[in-house]
Amino acid sequence: MDLRNTTYISIQANCTVDTSYRFTYYKISYSMIFIFGVISNATALRRFCRIPRMFTSTAVYMANLAAADIFFVISLPLRIYYYHKAAAISNRTNDWSPGSAFCQLTFTLKYISLYGGIFFLVCIGVDRYFAVVHPLHQHLRKVRTARMLSVGIWCLVLALSLTLPLLYSAASRWHKSCLLDPSSKRDSTIILTALGLVQIAYLLPALLLLFSYCSILRVLRSLPHRRKIRHRRTLTVIYWVLVVFFLCFTPYHLNLLGYTLTQVGLVRSCGLAQVTKVLHPIMLSLASTNCCLNPLIYYFSSSLVHKETAGSRGSASQ
Repeated sequence: MDLRNTTYISIQANCTVDTSYRFTYYKISYSMIFIFGVISNATALRRFCRIPRMFTSTAVYMANLAAADIFFVISLPLRIYYYHKAAAISNRTNDWSPGSAFCQLTFTLKYISLYGGIFFLVCIGVDRYFAVVHPLHQHLRKVRTARMLSVGIWCLVLALSLTLPLLYSAASRWHKSCLLDPSSKRDSTIILTALGLVQIAYLLPALLLLFSYCSILRVLRSLPHRRKIRHRRTLTVIYWVLVVFFLCFTPYHLNLLGYTLTQVGLVRSCGLAQVTKVLHPIMLSLASTNCCLNPLIYYFSSSLVHKETAGSRGSASQ
């Protein structure tokens, strides 16, 4: 996609929308996310690292979630640089091509953070599910089990993160869109395949997280008030996981669905095409803010991990 021709996107002959703001918006939003992401992650991880060395399954998932955040934070300067250059090209003040290696690396780091964040947030929710709903199944919450599951998730995330850029690259080979989503009807099969993978990678974790949350609430509702108080930390962690998950990822995936279907011509709605195109940069930035909000989960879960660690030591000494 020629950057000089993307100020107006046409779905139909009489359906255009001005998206020239996106380069400046991306530069500002990603700069803010980078600053707050570095500060919040450093502060929260400092608190989290004060926990005794004896890890729990929750701590394992939190450490992996932090790693996914770090991948995205370190990719932000690359994205800011790209959009700075892209803005110059759109204003006809420069002629610059980032190169395929730059595009692949930046795109891959984005998906590692996005879906690494999704999967490890769900792991935290499911971990709380077994802690509350099935407390006798503690073998499923062993540190070794959590580490093995984390390795499997990283393999899945890396496979997805490498596959999606390759699919987009195949769909973009004629117009060199790099970080801009391709919209060619000629390559609609490839684009829809990538869309299907993205939506499945969001919907299945979302359903699993909702199931875990509803099951936890059902169990806690039946407990005496005194025992409910003991699970306040668990509820706090679950609430923050739900807020981060659905606030950051749901608007992005819903907008991406409408955006892609109108771009490839499967849905012919000028209004939907205009709205989703204008909202796309905003929703992408909103999804990216998960690396700033996740430290809140580290903060609130640190006391929970400390309590579980103390409990494990107490049990071991008996």
